[in-house]
Amino acid sequence: MTAVTLSPARPAFLLGLNPLAKIAAAIPAMIALVFVRDLATPATFLVVAYVLLVCGAPLSARLFVLLGAVVPLAVVVVGLGFAVWVDPSIGGHPVVRVGDWALTDAALSVGFATGLRLAAIMALAFLGGLTTGGTDLVRALVQHLRVPYRIGYAALAAIRFVPRFGRELEVIRQAHRVRGVGGFAPTRWIRTVVPLLAGAIRHAERVALAMDARAFGAHADRTERRVVPWRRRDTVFVLAFWLLSAAVFVLV
Repeated sequence: MTAVTLSPARPAFLLGLNPLAKIAAAIPAMIALVFVRDLATPATFLVVAYVLLVCGAPLSARLFVLLGAVVPLAVVVVGLGFAVWVDPSIGGHPVVRVGDWALTDAALSVGFATGLRLAAIMALAFLGGLTTGGTDLVRALVQHLRVPYRIGYAALAAIRFVPRFGRELEVIRQAHRVRGVGGFAPTRWIRTVVPLLAGAIRHAERVALAMDARAFGAHADRTERRVVPWRRRDTVFVLAFWLLSAAVFVLV
Protein backbone atom coordinates (compact mmCIF):
# COMPACT_ATOMS: atom_id res chain seq x y z
CA MET A 1 0.00 0.00 0.00
CA THR A 2 2.95 2.32 -0.29
CA ALA A 3 3.03 5.07 -2.89
CA VAL A 4 5.50 7.48 -4.46
CA THR A 5 5.46 10.41 -2.06
CA LEU A 6 5.69 13.81 -3.68
CA SER A 7 6.13 15.74 -0.45
CA PRO A 8 7.89 13.59 2.17
CA ALA A 9 8.23 16.42 4.70
CA ARG A 10 4.49 17.05 4.79
CA PRO A 11 2.77 15.69 7.93
CA ALA A 12 0.13 13.04 7.27
CA PHE A 13 -1.83 12.43 10.45
CA LEU A 14 -3.79 9.49 9.03
CA LEU A 15 -0.57 7.47 8.92
CA GLY A 16 -0.22 7.78 12.70
CA LEU A 17 -3.67 6.40 13.48
CA ASN A 18 -4.41 2.81 14.32
CA PRO A 19 -5.65 0.94 11.20
CA LEU A 20 -8.74 -0.22 13.07
CA ALA A 21 -9.58 3.37 14.04
CA LYS A 22 -9.77 4.44 10.40
CA ILE A 23 -11.95 1.46 9.56
CA ALA A 24 -14.23 1.85 12.59
CA ALA A 25 -14.69 5.56 11.92
CA ALA A 26 -15.81 5.11 8.32
CA ILE A 27 -17.88 1.91 8.47
CA PRO A 28 -21.10 3.38 10.01
CA ALA A 29 -21.23 6.13 7.40
CA MET A 30 -20.50 3.65 4.60
CA ILE A 31 -23.33 1.39 5.73
CA ALA A 32 -25.76 4.29 6.15
CA LEU A 33 -24.92 5.68 2.70
CA VAL A 34 -26.31 2.52 1.13
CA PHE A 35 -29.81 3.60 2.18
CA VAL A 36 -29.79 7.31 1.29
CA ARG A 37 -31.33 8.51 -1.97
CA ASP A 38 -30.59 12.24 -2.08
CA LEU A 39 -27.69 14.06 -3.70
CA ALA A 40 -26.56 16.24 -0.81
CA THR A 41 -25.67 13.54 1.74
CA PRO A 42 -23.24 11.51 -0.38
CA ALA A 43 -21.79 14.72 -1.84
CA THR A 44 -21.08 15.98 1.68
CA PHE A 45 -19.35 12.75 2.69
CA LEU A 46 -17.37 12.85 -0.54
CA VAL A 47 -16.12 16.33 0.33
CA VAL A 48 -15.28 15.23 3.89
CA ALA A 49 -13.31 12.25 2.60
CA TYR A 50 -11.48 14.44 0.08
CA VAL A 51 -10.50 16.94 2.78
CA LEU A 52 -9.22 14.20 5.10
CA LEU A 53 -7.25 12.52 2.33
CA VAL A 54 -5.69 15.76 1.07
CA CYS A 55 -4.82 16.92 4.58
CA GLY A 56 -3.99 13.60 6.23
CA ALA A 57 -2.61 11.25 3.57
CA PRO A 58 0.81 11.39 1.86
CA LEU A 59 0.61 13.33 -1.37
CA SER A 60 1.35 10.83 -4.13
CA ALA A 61 0.74 10.35 -7.81
CA ARG A 62 -1.73 7.57 -7.05
CA LEU A 63 -3.71 9.83 -4.71
CA PHE A 64 -3.94 12.57 -7.32
CA VAL A 65 -5.06 10.09 -9.98
CA LEU A 66 -7.70 8.54 -7.71
CA LEU A 67 -9.15 11.82 -6.45
CA GLY A 68 -8.74 13.82 -9.62
CA ALA A 69 -9.68 11.29 -12.28
CA VAL A 70 -10.91 7.89 -11.08
CA VAL A 71 -13.56 9.05 -8.61
CA PRO A 72 -15.05 11.84 -10.82
CA LEU A 73 -15.06 9.53 -13.83
CA ALA A 74 -16.80 6.83 -11.79
CA VAL A 75 -19.48 9.33 -10.72
CA VAL A 76 -20.14 10.39 -14.33
CA VAL A 77 -20.16 6.86 -15.77
CA VAL A 78 -22.34 5.37 -13.02
CA GLY A 79 -24.61 8.42 -12.96
CA LEU A 80 -25.28 8.38 -16.69
CA GLY A 81 -25.52 4.60 -16.78
CA PHE A 82 -28.15 4.43 -14.05
CA ALA A 83 -30.00 7.44 -15.47
CA VAL A 84 -30.46 5.62 -18.77
CA TRP A 85 -31.86 2.55 -17.01
CA VAL A 86 -34.23 4.39 -14.66
CA ASP A 87 -37.92 3.64 -15.12
CA PRO A 88 -39.38 6.41 -17.33
CA SER A 89 -42.54 6.44 -15.22
CA ILE A 90 -40.81 8.50 -12.52
CA GLY A 91 -41.57 11.57 -14.62
CA GLY A 92 -39.55 14.75 -14.83
CA HIS A 93 -38.74 17.17 -17.62
CA PRO A 94 -36.95 15.78 -20.70
CA VAL A 95 -33.31 16.80 -21.04
CA VAL A 96 -32.40 14.64 -24.04
CA ARG A 97 -34.95 13.11 -26.40
CA VAL A 98 -34.28 10.41 -29.01
CA GLY A 99 -37.46 9.37 -30.77
CA ASP A 100 -39.91 8.12 -28.17
CA TRP A 101 -37.20 7.81 -25.51
CA ALA A 102 -36.37 10.75 -23.25
CA LEU A 103 -33.75 11.26 -20.57
CA THR A 104 -35.39 13.32 -17.83
CA ASP A 105 -33.95 15.44 -15.06
CA ALA A 106 -35.53 13.08 -12.52
CA ALA A 107 -33.67 10.12 -14.04
CA LEU A 108 -30.41 12.09 -13.98
CA SER A 109 -31.02 12.93 -10.34
CA VAL A 110 -31.50 9.25 -9.47
CA GLY A 111 -28.50 8.19 -11.51
CA PHE A 112 -26.09 10.75 -10.11
CA ALA A 113 -27.36 10.14 -6.57
CA THR A 114 -26.31 6.52 -7.06
CA GLY A 115 -22.97 7.55 -8.55
CA LEU A 116 -22.25 9.97 -5.70
CA ARG A 117 -23.26 7.35 -3.14
CA LEU A 118 -20.84 4.78 -4.56
CA ALA A 119 -18.09 7.41 -4.89
CA ALA A 120 -18.56 8.51 -1.27
CA ILE A 121 -18.33 4.92 -0.05
CA MET A 122 -15.22 4.39 -2.14
CA ALA A 123 -13.60 7.62 -0.87
CA LEU A 124 -14.33 6.69 2.74
CA ALA A 125 -12.71 3.31 2.14
CA PHE A 126 -9.63 5.15 0.86
CA LEU A 127 -9.14 6.67 4.34
CA GLY A 128 -7.85 3.35 5.58
CA GLY A 129 -6.85 1.73 2.32
CA LEU A 130 -4.38 4.40 1.20
CA THR A 131 -2.82 5.04 4.59
CA THR A 132 -2.52 1.54 6.06
CA GLY A 133 0.01 -1.17 5.38
CA GLY A 134 -1.08 -4.78 5.27
CA THR A 135 1.37 -5.74 7.99
CA ASP A 136 0.07 -3.12 10.42
CA LEU A 137 -3.53 -4.09 9.68
CA VAL A 138 -2.85 -7.76 10.42
CA ARG A 139 -1.00 -6.87 13.62
CA ALA A 140 -3.88 -4.62 14.73
CA LEU A 141 -6.44 -7.35 14.03
CA VAL A 142 -4.42 -9.89 16.00
CA GLN A 143 -3.62 -7.59 18.91
CA HIS A 144 -6.93 -5.74 19.37
CA LEU A 145 -9.65 -7.92 17.81
CA ARG A 146 -8.05 -11.18 18.94
CA VAL A 147 -8.00 -12.66 15.46
CA PRO A 148 -6.00 -15.92 15.72
CA TYR A 149 -2.47 -15.20 14.61
CA ARG A 150 -2.45 -18.44 12.62
CA ILE A 151 -5.13 -16.92 10.36
CA GLY A 152 -3.77 -13.38 10.28
CA TYR A 153 -0.14 -14.12 9.48
CA ALA A 154 -0.99 -16.96 7.13
CA ALA A 155 -3.19 -14.54 5.17
CA LEU A 156 -0.38 -11.96 5.20
CA ALA A 157 2.05 -14.52 3.84
CA ALA A 158 -0.41 -15.36 1.05
CA ILE A 159 -0.88 -11.67 0.19
CA ARG A 160 2.87 -11.22 -0.10
CA PHE A 161 2.94 -13.93 -2.76
CA VAL A 162 1.28 -11.55 -5.25
CA PRO A 163 4.10 -8.97 -5.68
CA ARG A 164 6.63 -11.80 -5.65
CA PHE A 165 4.81 -13.48 -8.53
CA GLY A 166 4.98 -10.19 -10.42
CA ARG A 167 8.73 -9.93 -9.94
CA GLU A 168 9.31 -13.56 -10.90
CA LEU A 169 7.15 -13.15 -14.00
CA GLU A 170 9.26 -10.20 -15.09
CA VAL A 171 12.47 -12.18 -14.53
CA ILE A 172 11.09 -15.07 -16.60
CA ARG A 173 10.13 -12.73 -19.43
CA GLN A 174 13.58 -11.13 -19.42
CA ALA A 175 15.19 -14.57 -19.55
CA HIS A 176 13.00 -15.48 -22.53
CA ARG A 177 13.99 -12.29 -24.33
CA VAL A 178 17.69 -12.95 -23.70
CA ARG A 179 17.29 -16.43 -25.18
CA GLY A 180 15.36 -15.08 -28.16
CA VAL A 181 12.17 -16.90 -27.25
CA GLY A 182 9.29 -15.24 -29.07
CA GLY A 183 6.01 -16.29 -30.60
CA PHE A 184 2.43 -15.22 -30.14
CA ALA A 185 1.19 -13.84 -26.84
CA PRO A 186 -0.73 -17.03 -25.82
CA THR A 187 2.40 -19.07 -26.51
CA ARG A 188 4.54 -16.78 -24.38
CA TRP A 189 2.04 -17.06 -21.51
CA ILE A 190 2.09 -20.87 -21.73
CA ARG A 191 5.90 -20.87 -21.55
CA THR A 192 5.83 -18.85 -18.31
CA VAL A 193 3.39 -21.14 -16.49
CA VAL A 194 5.81 -23.94 -15.59
CA PRO A 195 8.73 -21.80 -14.34
CA LEU A 196 6.31 -19.53 -12.48
CA LEU A 197 4.67 -22.52 -10.82
CA ALA A 198 8.08 -23.97 -9.93
CA GLY A 199 9.14 -20.66 -8.38
CA ALA A 200 5.90 -20.48 -6.40
CA ILE A 201 6.44 -23.97 -5.02
CA ARG A 202 10.03 -23.17 -4.03
CA HIS A 203 8.93 -19.95 -2.32
CA ALA A 204 6.10 -21.74 -0.49
CA GLU A 205 8.54 -24.36 0.78
CA ARG A 206 10.93 -21.69 2.05
CA VAL A 207 8.09 -19.85 3.81
CA ALA A 208 6.82 -23.08 5.37
CA LEU A 209 10.31 -24.00 6.62
CA ALA A 210 10.81 -20.52 8.05
CA MET A 211 7.45 -20.68 9.86
CA ASP A 212 8.22 -24.14 11.22
CA ALA A 213 11.63 -22.97 12.42
CA ARG A 214 9.90 -20.22 14.39
CA ALA A 215 7.35 -22.66 15.90
CA PHE A 216 4.47 -21.01 14.08
CA GLY A 217 1.20 -22.42 15.38
CA ALA A 218 2.78 -24.31 18.27
CA HIS A 219 1.16 -22.09 20.92
CA ALA A 220 -2.14 -20.29 21.30
CA ASP A 221 -0.53 -16.85 21.15
CA ARG A 222 2.77 -15.25 20.27
CA THR A 223 4.76 -12.25 21.38
CA GLU A 224 4.77 -9.36 18.92
CA ARG A 225 7.97 -7.78 17.72
CA ARG A 226 6.09 -4.57 16.89
CA VAL A 227 3.00 -3.41 18.74
CA VAL A 228 0.33 -1.32 16.98
CA PRO A 229 -1.16 0.59 19.92
CA TRP A 230 -4.61 2.09 20.29
CA ARG A 231 -3.97 5.62 21.52
CA ARG A 232 -6.21 8.38 22.80
CA ARG A 233 -6.06 10.12 19.44
CA ASP A 234 -7.56 7.01 17.82
CA THR A 235 -10.56 7.19 20.14
CA VAL A 236 -10.92 10.93 19.51
CA PHE A 237 -10.78 10.41 15.75
CA VAL A 238 -13.42 7.68 15.79
CA LEU A 239 -15.82 9.59 18.06
CA ALA A 240 -15.33 12.84 16.13
CA PHE A 241 -16.02 11.12 12.81
CA TRP A 242 -19.11 9.43 14.21
CA LEU A 243 -20.41 12.78 15.49
CA LEU A 244 -19.69 14.40 12.13
CA SER A 245 -21.45 11.56 10.31
CA ALA A 246 -24.52 11.87 12.56
CA ALA A 247 -24.58 15.63 12.01
CA VAL A 248 -24.46 15.16 8.23
CA PHE A 249 -27.34 12.68 8.22
CA VAL A 250 -29.45 14.87 10.50
CA LEU A 251 -28.76 18.30 9.05
CA VAL A 252 -28.21 17.71 5.35
